[in-house]
Amino acid sequence: MKFARIATTTAATAALALGLAACSGSDSSDGAATSGASAPAASGPKFAGQTLTMWRLGDSNPAAQKYMDELNAAFEKESGAKVNLEWIPWPQVNDKFTAAAAGGAGPDVTEIGNDQVPLWQSQEALSPITELVQSGDQAEIPKNLLGLETIDGEVYAVPWGAGSRAVLYRKDWFKDLGIEIPKTWDEVVAAAKKIQEKKGKDVDGFAFNGGSDANHLLAAFAWSEGGEYAVKEGDKWVGKVTDPAFKAGFATYTSLVTDGLSSKSRLTQNTVDIRKRFANDKVGMYLTAGWDLPGIEEDSKGKLKGDKLGFFPLPAKTGGEAPSFFGGNDITVWGSAKNKELAAAYVKMATNKEWAGRYASEGGLLPIYPEALAKLKDDPAQAPFAAAFAKAKAFPADSNWTEANETKAVLQNAARSVIEGKASADDALAKANGEIEEILNQ
Repeated sequence: MKFARIATTTAATAALALGLAACSGSDSSDGAATSGASAPAASGPKFAGQTLTMWRLGDSNPAAQKYMDELNAAFEKESGAKVNLEWIPWPQVNDKFTAAAAGGAGPDVTEIGNDQVPLWQSQEALSPITELVQSGDQAEIPKNLLGLETIDGEVYAVPWGAGSRAVLYRKDWFKDLGIEIPKTWDEVVAAAKKIQEKKGKDVDGFAFNGGSDANHLLAAFAWSEGGEYAVKEGDKWVGKVTDPAFKAGFATYTSLVTDGLSSKSRLTQNTVDIRKRFANDKVGMYLTAGWDLPGIEEDSKGKLKGDKLGFFPLPAKTGGEAPSFFGGNDITVWGSAKNKELAAAYVKMATNKEWAGRYASEGGLLPIYPEALAKLKDDPAQAPFAAAFAKAKAFPADSNWTEANETKAVLQNAARSVIEGKASADDALAKANGEIEEILNQ
């Protein structure tokens, strides 16, 4: 995910300054420092003279850099340790993690997508930090937010900010064309067609995402119909994409192209591709979140800012609001951290109410603490995401899901074959179901 401040004022998620967590050994599941770590100074902060390497994922932006500078300065003052911050661009994350897990140069602490935790835990790349969430502010994090982070009774990462998606739309276009914010799926379709009628057929009224993050869009349609990708029955994953409910959501997803709301020539575009086209007046609506706003402003050379943009919850075809992917970013101690006690102390500070609150509000994410989340219904910028998050769901919690979701792009290929007329939906989904079962049950 990419983070930057949402352009609209978001007072409801202001930082909750309740004091910095103490950097004590009791916050670490590992106990003592590993051999080779610098000895603490005779007096002064416990970790004086030591250095911690922290990886943030994505490209830096002014808001994110300011946050990290202030967090790291506070940690240095509290602990005595210096923080070496490295930004890892998204295209490099998998290679960097793979190299680090294989024994290469890695971080002490890293940001990590919550759906990536099972994968890297299975590679023994993450350290258990269960004790960290059993005391202090972290004990108040809802247990359902720890679902992907908890494996065999141990917690391997701490939520930092939650993510849900809503429909980003051209508020200025809606105003000019007399379009009301859609409350139903039929109204979304009507709005998309009106945009194309007035802005040109080369404009995607509602952009189809068929790229690496396509399942965020497909899942919203499938889950709203009651569908699932796969369920665990005993020790075995059983694919469910051939069930009528999933098929209904899949049909809505592919109809974005077959009904002409999005061009057939762009079947592999992902959110980044769509964002760039949106910034250049070629998309009316698409599913994303607040972290896209800085990129849109940059790509449009400052022409598209918050006053011309807005969000609304994605309507389900069956009525109400469609569920969003239960996403978010975590922070964790890397398995080869030089001093795991120091690393755990950093995670403890970063995820307390003050710093986790700022991470979310300044990054366009949802807060992980209940009292802050409850206030979002009155926040015009965040309310659409809170509404989607209320029904949020997650992909199958299996370390092999990334292979099905991204590496082999199972559902993306199925959708493409249907749209291109190479297979019926029944045949494409039957093939996808077999592939999902084979991958998840490896």
